[in-house]
Amino acid sequence: MNKQPELTEQTRANLLEAFWSLYSVKRLDQITVKEIAAKAGYNRGTFYVYFRDLYHCLEEIERAALPRLEELPPMPGTLDLTPEFFDSFIRLYKEKFSYYDVLLGERGEPGFQRKLIDSIKSTVIKAIKASDKNEKAELDFMLEYIVSGMIGVMRYYFHSRPKGTKAEIMALLYKAMNGDMLARIRDYLG
Repeated sequence: MNKQPELTEQTRANLLEAFWSLYSVKRLDQITVKEIAAKAGYNRGTFYVYFRDLYHCLEEIERAALPRLEELPPMPGTLDLTPEFFDSFIRLYKEKFSYYDVLLGERGEPGFQRKLIDSIKSTVIKAIKASDKNEKAELDFMLEYIVSGMIGVMRYYFHSRPKGTKAEIMALLYKAMNGDMLARIRDYLG
C-alpha cells in the first residue's frame, strides 16, 4: 500500500466519494460495502484495505466536515458579535453545505450535530480564558446555547429558504445574540 502513495490516496478518495454519494440519498443501514466498492470501481476486498466498516467511512466524512481552527471566525480580544462575525459562520456553512445538508438533515446521524457544536465550543473556550471552575461551567452553558442557536438558524435558513434576505436573517440573529449572555461572555474576556 505504501509503494504508490498517490494511487493509494486516490483509491481511498474514490471509496469515500462512492460512500458519500450513496449516503447522500440512503440511510447508513441501507448501504452495503459491496455497493460502495462497485460504485467506486473496486472489489469488496479493496474497501477493507482502507476502512474497517461503513461507520469508519462516516467518521472520515464527519471529520472532514468539522471546521478546522483556521476556518472559524477569528476570536477578537473582546467578543463582539458583529454582523460580519455571523457572516463568517454563514460562509463556513456554505463551504461545507454539501456535508451539513445531509449530516444535519433527516438522514444524518444525530451525533454529528453534537460533534459540530463541541468542535466550535472547544475552539472558542481555548480562545477565552475562564479563571475558575464555576466560570468555565457557565461559559460552557452559554456557548452551548449560542452555538446551538447559530447552527439551528443556519439549518433553517438553508433548508427552509425563508422570505427574508440573508442580511435580514443575520440582523435578527445579531439582535438576539446581543443580550445578557453576550455581556457575560464579554466579562470573561475582561
